[in-house]
Amino acid sequence: MRTTVILLPLLLCSIFLLRTFKTATELSTTAAGTAAATISNQTHQIKDFATALKNGCNLFHGRWVLDDPRSRPMYTEESCPYLTRQVTCTRNGRPDSLYQQWRWKPHACDLPNFEASMLLHSLRNKRLMFVGDSIQRTQWESMVCLVQSVVPDASKLVYKAPPRKVFVAKEFNASIEFYWAPFIVESNSDHATKHRIQKRVVRLDGIANHSRHWEGVDVLVFESYVWWMNQPLINATTGSCEIKEYNVPTAYRLALQTWTRWIESTLNPQTQKAFFVSLSPTHLWSWEWRPGSKGNCHNETNPIKRRFWGAGSSQDMMKVAEDAISGMKRINVTFLNITQLSEYRKDGHTSIFTERRGKILTREQKAEANMYADCIHWCLPGVPDTWNEILYAYILYDHRRDG
Repeated sequence: MRTTVILLPLLLCSIFLLRTFKTATELSTTAAGTAAATISNQTHQIKDFATALKNGCNLFHGRWVLDDPRSRPMYTEESCPYLTRQVTCTRNGRPDSLYQQWRWKPHACDLPNFEASMLLHSLRNKRLMFVGDSIQRTQWESMVCLVQSVVPDASKLVYKAPPRKVFVAKEFNASIEFYWAPFIVESNSDHATKHRIQKRVVRLDGIANHSRHWEGVDVLVFESYVWWMNQPLINATTGSCEIKEYNVPTAYRLALQTWTRWIESTLNPQTQKAFFVSLSPTHLWSWEWRPGSKGNCHNETNPIKRRFWGAGSSQDMMKVAEDAISGMKRINVTFLNITQLSEYRKDGHTSIFTERRGKILTREQKAEANMYADCIHWCLPGVPDTWNEILYAYILYDHRRDG
């Protein structure tokens, strides 16, 4: 009788352990199968994407379509701890959320689904760096939020090393970085946090103070536009300390010539990739898309449906950037022409649901939307996620081609 009493618990324990092991094995097998299916699906999508590019598909000609709410947004303010207050529109009081659910659909092809693990695998032992102003910082925040959920907490961190902010995925030995350089070339506004300068001066032929931080980076993503557009003339120097006034497109051209010389002389086309993000549009005057109105982007909840190009997007500046990139001989810089697709998104800006000089807008300030609405920067989740979906597609396309 005693033997039976002793053996019964052992028998039950064995059955429990056997079932637990079986369940764990089944779960592991299921997870492995799911991961394999995801990789296989992504491989096919990237292959189709590569074929579409070769056949002339223009990713930047398309339309915005409402996506399945189970698919978008791809992250939330709550799920990503790395978002700054400037872009967390919902947390800052924005009542609508439809702006988070639009997906960009090119006319002649499909963008691959964003898979964070695939991107991190392609970035293993590599550095991805975004270089530019606060618009580019938002794109960096977006990319960090898109990938961070697949990295265990113990294996990820964000640290500041001014003028850089760095996200590290330790198990991949990969970093996603932001570098503050609002003009790309040197200026008196290059301090990472103290850059509110009354008289901005740009050194059009100076880049070394920045570029030493870029050397050896595997994937570089540049952007510079908004900071050039405060006035029709800009204070700048070239080759001496004498400050002269230049019209903005001329100064921009000289600055990008300095940048392209560095790109051509420094980057290794076999191991390094470079991208240039076109100008990010503003939506400062509602009369442009709604004749007779006197507002701005505030209270806009849907994209513009018809073809639209706002006055805040300089065709001259666009051409300067396009000419600079197309004129390069040794390095192929990919031009991410996000301007037109973003022009439609009058609903995507932070508006009054943001901060101003480090403080959330007060109730009184929010009541004066014509004065305080920010129609330059973008909410997250939001439009910059699409920029990164396009960037992701190109990075994986290059990774597949080089592999």
